[in-house]
Amino acid sequence: MEEKKYSLLHKISKVISDFFNPLVSLVIFFVYMSLREYTFKEALLYFLPVLLMIIAPVVIWLVWNVKTGRYTNMDVSNRVQRKTLYVFIAACVVIYLIFNYVKNGYIDLVMLFILILLFALQISNFFIKSSMHTAFNIFVAALFFTLDWKMGLVWLGIASLVGLTRIILKRHTVKEVFMGAGIAFMISFIYLYCNIQFQH
Repeated sequence: MEEKKYSLLHKISKVISDFFNPLVSLVIFFVYMSLREYTFKEALLYFLPVLLMIIAPVVIWLVWNVKTGRYTNMDVSNRVQRKTLYVFIAACVVIYLIFNYVKNGYIDLVMLFILILLFALQISNFFIKSSMHTAFNIFVAALFFTLDWKMGLVWLGIASLVGLTRIILKRHTVKEVFMGAGIAFMISFIYLYCNIQFQH
């Protein structure tokens, strides 16, 4: 009986953890923001470069590395394997930032802070394997806060749930989840401060 309970909890945790991975959470935010702030054409013009320069290459990179056995799983739970993932994502974000600056004449603040978050997690990875799932979901909560505080609170709840699933699935220790959360809270606070400054 106890085993069945555990396996159900494990299954639910896996569904939550797999669904709210950093890429999906960011896509949900971008879609929400696009529908709220832009016309369909504007949303498409904003989202298409993000999709083609960051999301699609990262997904292809993950699938290819898992297929060839370089990564153990799509989560990239292994600390050593993670290093190349961080570098690849950062390179994609930098390419997008340059493209956006050349085309539109401004620095995309969201993407700049995603890059800062990646660098912070990469540095942390040398000492402790911080939870990327937890960190990114907390940052996504901060992004939602800039549009709608209620959605921000909902996403903060989701981020807490994701952190819990990472521990249940034994992908991270409590310390690693808290480390990811701590880094994300710090960077989210700076992002929210900058966002307020830019709006004034």
